[in-house]
Amino acid sequence: MTTPTFNGLRVLALETRRAKETASLITKHGGKPTIAPALREVPLESNSEALEFASALSREEFDLVIFLTGVGLRALLKVVEKNKTKKDFIEALTRTKVASRGPKPLAVLRELHVPIWATAPEPNTWRELLALLDSKAEEQPLRGARVAVQEYGISNHDFLQGLQTRGAKVTTVPVYRWELPEDIAPLKDAVTNIIAGNIDIVLFTTSVQVLHLCEIATQMKQEAHLRTALAQTVIASIGPTTTEALERHHLKPDLEPSHPKLGSLIREAAESSTRLLRTKKS
Repeated sequence: MTTPTFNGLRVLALETRRAKETASLITKHGGKPTIAPALREVPLESNSEALEFASALSREEFDLVIFLTGVGLRALLKVVEKNKTKKDFIEALTRTKVASRGPKPLAVLRELHVPIWATAPEPNTWRELLALLDSKAEEQPLRGARVAVQEYGISNHDFLQGLQTRGAKVTTVPVYRWELPEDIAPLKDAVTNIIAGNIDIVLFTTSVQVLHLCEIATQMKQEAHLRTALAQTVIASIGPTTTEALERHHLKPDLEPSHPKLGSLIREAAESSTRLLRTKKS
């Protein structure tokens, strides 16, 4: 099988943690990568909520604990390690029903040898997770259930409201927040290059990348020009949550991969971008 190719198209990615991997994959598939990190994860100054959660968990005050991200779970473990034994925290988790939104928190839970009660299917959004919890209501009804939700940067109000509407008593566990990078020059350059027509494809892998790109464009007083330029640029979204963020900013993605994974996004973008770009420009 031949490797799908971008045919030399200029590809912008807004990755931070996986920037090198992303650039390598784009290059492997014949693209010219530009990387402009769009966010940074900042630990919360106060970890009181996380510590209160750990203490309540050890007292068996939760019926269900939901983990939304792997990086958030690892950050939570670091907080717990500083203030109490990690072993006690893991043992408390094993006595509680645990649900994972997707493969990344699932992988961390497996490393810890924590039994997983439920894992949302692809594309691993809050909708699949909520539907899964509904399907398991006979085993664990949400009405009256004490549910802890590990958050990731920003609150998912739709998911929290869905739990509360079903009668759950929800405790949120914020671990870190998302902010703009300390150095926003690459992001400003990205806005300038999109508007100048120097970018053929933009890859969005989180909803926060959308928010921060538009925020920088607004600061530059270039948001209208950015939106006009993106109408002539291929927009690739990793999955439904990111697509929703794009649509809230009146941007329509041209591509969403068959699996919400970075490799699938880049491979399928390479397969389709030449055709999609020709269509958009015509």
